[in-house]
Amino acid sequence: MTTHHHHDPLSEATHSARASATAGGSTQRMTKQRLAVWEQLGRIDDFRSAQQIYDDLIRSGHKVGLATVYRNIQALVDAHQVDVLRTDEGEALFRRCRTADHHHHLVCRICGHTEEISQSEIETWVDDVARSHGFTQVSHSMELFGVCGNCQKMQN
Repeated sequence: MTTHHHHDPLSEATHSARASATAGGSTQRMTKQRLAVWEQLGRIDDFRSAQQIYDDLIRSGHKVGLATVYRNIQALVDAHQVDVLRTDEGEALFRRCRTADHHHHLVCRICGHTEEISQSEIETWVDDVARSHGFTQVSHSMELFGVCGNCQKMQN
């Protein structure tokens, strides 16, 4: 899978400060292992599995167990610092959030390139559907899959 690199609008310092303040919730501190996972996620632009993140950490010399990687990823997910994407096969993939705002993902099926999208129309539609069925306090996630412009060019 080809990765595409994008400018991260938030500086590393801002991300690190946010992670230190909130990773795993306010009652948990930023451990050495959690910081290693956080920093590894900052080195990649596309979604990766916990196994891939673990492999990357081992290759870079970190002594960390796979279960520890899973626990720390989950703490970062719970703190809304890491996005989760489920593949068609049900595998969870992770990526550091690029924005603190509620958002969705547009993902290329071929290369994995991901765009974060925020569309008020989606939120309005979700609220309308929930209300029409008598639901309140509805949460949602939406992932859109397609073929990015670069991959379209490669196919032609």
